[in-house]
Amino acid sequence: MAVVVLCLGGLSAALTQTLVIPIQSELPQLLSTSASNAAWVVTITLLAAAVTMPVAGRVADLVGKQRVLVASAAILLVGSMVCALSSTLAPMLVGRALQGLAMGFIPVGISLIREITPPDLAATATAAMSATLGVGGAIGLPLSAWIVQAGNWHALFWVATALAAVILVATWFAVPHVRDAQPGRLDLVGVLGLAIGLVSLLVGISKATVWGWGDVRTLGAIAAGVVVLLLWGAYELRQADPLVDLRTTAQRPVLMTNIAAVAIGFGMMAQSIVVPQLLQLPEATGYGLGQSILAAGLWMAPAGLMMMLFAPVSSRLIGNLGAKLTLMIGATVLGTGYLVAFFLMDAPWQLLVASCVSSAGVGIGYAAMPTLILDNAPAREAASAVGLNALMRSLGTTLAAAIMGTLLTSRTMSLGGFEIPTKGAFQLCFVAGAVAAFVGVAIASTIPRRGDSKTLDPAPAVVGAAD
Repeated sequence: MAVVVLCLGGLSAALTQTLVIPIQSELPQLLSTSASNAAWVVTITLLAAAVTMPVAGRVADLVGKQRVLVASAAILLVGSMVCALSSTLAPMLVGRALQGLAMGFIPVGISLIREITPPDLAATATAAMSATLGVGGAIGLPLSAWIVQAGNWHALFWVATALAAVILVATWFAVPHVRDAQPGRLDLVGVLGLAIGLVSLLVGISKATVWGWGDVRTLGAIAAGVVVLLLWGAYELRQADPLVDLRTTAQRPVLMTNIAAVAIGFGMMAQSIVVPQLLQLPEATGYGLGQSILAAGLWMAPAGLMMMLFAPVSSRLIGNLGAKLTLMIGATVLGTGYLVAFFLMDAPWQLLVASCVSSAGVGIGYAAMPTLILDNAPAREAASAVGLNALMRSLGTTLAAAIMGTLLTSRTMSLGGFEIPTKGAFQLCFVAGAVAAFVGVAIASTIPRRGDSKTLDPAPAVVGAAD
């Protein structure tokens, strides 16, 4: 029961990432603001999630994972309610930021699973929880499109509020409090430095398509973020109790897994951006498929379910081949899906097949990454290590959004007075997604075998009532 609650909680948190996509073009009118300001409704959730995942992991290592899970569910509840009650930009941004902060639920939940499940179920449970990162985002599009068509746009957030309330109660009562708190302190200076560096870097990347890659704002934000993160890293190395133990992170199995996470996160997000656009373009283009928002979401929904269905497959692969080879297989399948899309993009069912293949690869790879991290990180740093890996996946998805946007605007044609991407632009995106996935294969191949455990042996823990 606890694993089911954790998976549903992760699904609910991840769903908020794509919740507003069906109404994104209408947000300026709905919130009485400009298009550039309305874009922050999406961006602020991404930024908050990126910062909170490693921080939530560290807090979980210090005070106990179940407590942080309850707090994350409570934050999701409050954030969703604020959004549901909002009709202007400022409160909406507050609510969306809180929804992003709730994403800490996922890495903390992944790290807890190994402590509360039997060894023979740990791999499957970890795989299922890892898949929620992709599944929530994938099903969020058709679900939110259907809710918007069926009722008022505020209903999106009332549904999210109801889900968060259920998850909060279930987490409080069904997830055991493991006495896993470790001695130490929270490095507040490290939290501030990481937040400033990440926000600056990710703002620069995410706004590059709008501002232009050569714009002084883009280059300045990216450069400032890199400088701050370098200074943050130097500071962390001098701390006896750092926010992120960079020495552990620098160990080759952990380092290469995190780098591979960027490539695979890129591959996951690319199809989520490109395929819906191709499905919705008018048939008059000669290559667009003329689907409505709801229909496009429904064509994409099976791909999200594929990630969850492949959780037991990934578990078996990890048990038989080890997490390293499983990660390589997942990235290979992901890249193959993009090659299928390159050649088969003339009908919705063809893109459905390609998306399902790619998503199967994501499901396999996403399960292998936390396994590699947990097998090579000290038990006292389990949650923070998984949180950093989730951050690297998030960096990959941010890069994908920016680069896909740039590629789609690099080759355009005029239709009805609007500039739209050409067929070649979409094919270029599919090639980029395939390249990213196969780069992930190459990176994963460098992970030392010594750090690749073929079985998941949960760290011993005493399960008891909350302190």
